[in-house]
Amino acid sequence: MPSKDLLFGTAGIPRSTKGTSSISGIKRIRELDLDCMELEFVQGVRMGEKGAKNVLETANNEEVALSVHAPYYINLNSYEEKKLKASLERIYNAAKIGSLCGAESIILHAGFYQKSSKKSTFESISKALKELTGQFREEGIPAVLRPETMGKRTQFGTLEEVLALSAEIEGVMPCLDFCHLHAREGKENSYSEFTEILSRVEESLGKEGLSNMHMHVSGVEYGTNGEKRHLALKESDLNYPELMKALKEFKARGRVILESPILEEDALMLRMLYNEIQF
Repeated sequence: MPSKDLLFGTAGIPRSTKGTSSISGIKRIRELDLDCMELEFVQGVRMGEKGAKNVLETANNEEVALSVHAPYYINLNSYEEKKLKASLERIYNAAKIGSLCGAESIILHAGFYQKSSKKSTFESISKALKELTGQFREEGIPAVLRPETMGKRTQFGTLEEVLALSAEIEGVMPCLDFCHLHAREGKENSYSEFTEILSRVEESLGKEGLSNMHMHVSGVEYGTNGEKRHLALKESDLNYPELMKALKEFKARGRVILESPILEEDALMLRMLYNEIQF
């Protein structure tokens, strides 16, 4: 469902959480007066159905919106049938358990070009995502797959690619990672570029594209090949004040998930900045 407001939260449990469970993280999000949290299944889905139902109950009680990041070990453009099958299973498991937690959006790193052309890579990934979304519909799993814009040039995930998949496949929407967009070419870091990105989202996906967004924000260190590592926002050159201004101007709705090393500090700082912007 499209969010009524722009929600701010963290990728994984906040650093200041006492304990290491998703449930303690959700409670800490509420104590901090943040809005949402991304469950990090990046090393694998290690939560069962019972645990997921406990997470759902806590998230509902605390009024914290959840999403899921699927495992990193995914390549939907793998030439090896075994690896492709394993990738599909990992995404399926993340979606199944995530939906039991009340998380609709399932974020994923779609794959690598390897020796394929960009066109061939797109076709392989599109085919895999169609298979998954069809399976979700058959089984009644209310998951939306969100391929992420990626920060290295070897990775599938330019803005164009992610928007094209989202326009083509029902049950697929983008995850816009602004530090990855910036790091990939060293551009995409000004007010005019941010507004251009948001305009393209609206052109490709209509009003829903802007009313149901899922975004990652962090500082980033990058080089000629793209992203190297995440940084705190104030330690980076990411022009986050202008990004917040663009999101406000476009009345973007959805979630802003902070992936910086100081998760909740940057989430709170960014939300305060966003709330202070007047037009």
